[in-house]
Amino acid sequence: MDETIQWLRDQSQHQGRIQHHERVAGREATFADLDLDYRLEMALARRNIEQLYQHQVSAIEALRDNRNTVLATPTASGKSLAYTVPAFERAIDHGGRTLYLAPQRALINDQEETLAALASDLGLGAQVAVDQYTGQLTQDEKRAVRDRQPHVVLTTPDSLHYALLPWASRLWEWFFRQLDTIVIDEVHEYRGIFGSHVSLVLRRLNRVCERFDVAPDVICCSATIGNPAEHAGAVTGHPDDSFTVVDEDTSVTGPTNWLFWNPPLKADADDEQANPSHEAVAAGAAEVGSQAISGAGGAVPDTNTTADPAVNGDSNDDSEAGGERQSPHAETVGLFCDLVMRGYQTLVFTRSRQGAERYADWCADRLRARNEHDLADAITAYQAALKQTRREEIEDGLHDGSIRGVWSTNALELGVDVGGLDVVLLDGYPGTRMSTHQRAGRAGRGEESSLVTLVGGNDQLDQYLMANPDSFFDGDPEHAVVNPENDQLIPEHVCSAATESWLKPDDTRHFGESFPEIVADLEEAGRLDRRDTNAGVRWLCDDDDSPQHEMSLRTIDDREVRLVDHLQNTTIARLPFADALRDAHPEAIYHHQGTTYEVADLDLDRGQALLESTPTNNYTRALRDKEITVEHDFDEFSLDTNPAVTVRFAEVTLREQIDSYLRFEGTNDDGTKILLDEPLPETTLRTRALYFTVPPAIEQAIHAQSRNEDGFAGAIHAVEHGMISLFPLELLCDRRDIGGLSTPLHPHTGQSTIFIYDGYPGGVGLSQGGYDRVQGLMEGTQDMIAACPCESGCPACIQSPHCGNANSPLEKDLAVELLNQLLAN
Repeated sequence: MDETIQWLRDQSQHQGRIQHHERVAGREATFADLDLDYRLEMALARRNIEQLYQHQVSAIEALRDNRNTVLATPTASGKSLAYTVPAFERAIDHGGRTLYLAPQRALINDQEETLAALASDLGLGAQVAVDQYTGQLTQDEKRAVRDRQPHVVLTTPDSLHYALLPWASRLWEWFFRQLDTIVIDEVHEYRGIFGSHVSLVLRRLNRVCERFDVAPDVICCSATIGNPAEHAGAVTGHPDDSFTVVDEDTSVTGPTNWLFWNPPLKADADDEQANPSHEAVAAGAAEVGSQAISGAGGAVPDTNTTADPAVNGDSNDDSEAGGERQSPHAETVGLFCDLVMRGYQTLVFTRSRQGAERYADWCADRLRARNEHDLADAITAYQAALKQTRREEIEDGLHDGSIRGVWSTNALELGVDVGGLDVVLLDGYPGTRMSTHQRAGRAGRGEESSLVTLVGGNDQLDQYLMANPDSFFDGDPEHAVVNPENDQLIPEHVCSAATESWLKPDDTRHFGESFPEIVADLEEAGRLDRRDTNAGVRWLCDDDDSPQHEMSLRTIDDREVRLVDHLQNTTIARLPFADALRDAHPEAIYHHQGTTYEVADLDLDRGQALLESTPTNNYTRALRDKEITVEHDFDEFSLDTNPAVTVRFAEVTLREQIDSYLRFEGTNDDGTKILLDEPLPETTLRTRALYFTVPPAIEQAIHAQSRNEDGFAGAIHAVEHGMISLFPLELLCDRRDIGGLSTPLHPHTGQSTIFIYDGYPGGVGLSQGGYDRVQGLMEGTQDMIAACPCESGCPACIQSPHCGNANSPLEKDLAVELLNQLLAN
């Protein structure tokens, strides 16, 4: 790998790109002894597992002591054995049952194959049955699973919600009465609206367990996060202090070479010799179809290692971070082609489905232009909208080596086994240290050396890390947040719980302090039926339909839009309603599996968009109008540095509407704004937000320094963008999970106001976390904007790729001065 890195340095087209090189040394394994049932020991030996890592043994011993456990170690550290051993031991010993939950069916398919194979090697004297129970099974297959009564049931939170809990007392009594162990795999993925829903589903599971008088042990498997016990408690409904945390990875790893790769400044690139291939790619620099709920302020949103002092801190002294740069996608495409041609199996993570499809297609075209036709045919894209059979084909191809390169969204971030890869390229910072390390863990499994290259995007956080790589390698892991007290979600789960087991007054333990008020509202609405019994007050659900099937755990809106190839009359993909408004509005450009389409018609009544293939290289981005109403202020305080600045935390309602879009036609095109014939339907979001006002005296001072009438509006808009971009340094969130709005006059405050809000109904704790850290966010934003070498603002400081107002107006210098005065510097 050292030879390849030097080769990259020596290539003329890559000169000056390497901002930082960090070599993380490999690690020898630390093993520990553990007494095992001889049949299980022999079954593991058949898989060449003669010893267990220390962290696996620590987790197994905690479960043997009936302690809840969080195992928070990186990808490929062998977490699955930590729950497999106790599950099999309990099944062999007394027929104990294990419930395994994973957020994706691909993980369940992978785990079912692994566990079933291990179970078959136990021999006839220790039969352990393993089955999945998910929506992909037919009714006959589901019936057969229940008839077999397996010891280990693998399912998703969705199937637990729809299929197991509603039938706990009839079809699944045999399972819940013997439930010993609950496995929550990838618990760090349970955040946002999905995580909040799942936390309530698991509280309903706790009620069912109480009904059957069982108290199963819980083991949560997580990536490295800053608050593993707290998050596990919030998700599962068990006390934080009931969890034993095992977070030291003792598995073997090979050395990892990290390159921080920064594209050249546009001004520098103008002096370079033109490269047609790079220009063709750079024409699509902006993200297409980015998953943003936010509008004007769209959001940017450790391992035990030893650094090689000969390499650690190696940087490109001729390049400074910040400033507006060439397309990171063009850089990643060039790197990808160079590396796969050198024989490295390479995986790229990029931010959007459309980006993955488009860039994989461009890579294949470039390889064909180099007469690498067989290699071009071994390049593809992987993303969640693909059919299950296609995803499995790609996974198998990565595993057996027939696929040499993949462009993927975060769909391949989780623990599906695709074998060991040589190189991982990150097309822009994934948003969090946790996700970055998860994706990097796809390369170099075992003792092999690997290469991970982070290609810096134009976003603020990307360029902050390019300028401060130590903050990535030395920084603390982010905190995960979830909100089980989301008052917009609880009522439906309370009704669902009432169908699974009678509600009682002390269910406040499960659903929080708002439970009595919610029950009263549901009773008044005729959805709950109160009963006075000898044991006390009870409530039953009085809904005609199943409340479980009236809600989805995954989406804000259950509605979907089919994308139909008009010529072929076939459905090529399905999008959630909100995504369709953004990505499939009339005249939008849509990329799918190497084909470029233009949306000819969007029929929301029929739930379909008609797409027609087109040879264009253009791309589009939707623009939004929005407004915020403050419903209720929960809390407020004044800044320590400037008591005249009041910061509040509140419940708000966001109203948003798409009425136009930008169409981009070339490398340096700023986009042409085009109005839609009719605005798309307005969407509303009731959520939580932090907001603060700008004192009139400061506003007047900024106006006095402004060179144009939009100067002050540009300053508050820039501050909003900058603050949002730094959220992921502290909180485990995607840059698209947070939105913002800045206005020179808001009716609720009567003053200039900046809002930063959760992009989910009811909020998921992100704006609350920002409220608690707002002064630090202001200070970090001030430093970031002031340090950027650009003249008037660029994507590395105040521009946002998700801005619903096309990044207008923005004023860099006035933003710095505004923050100076807000912080009384």
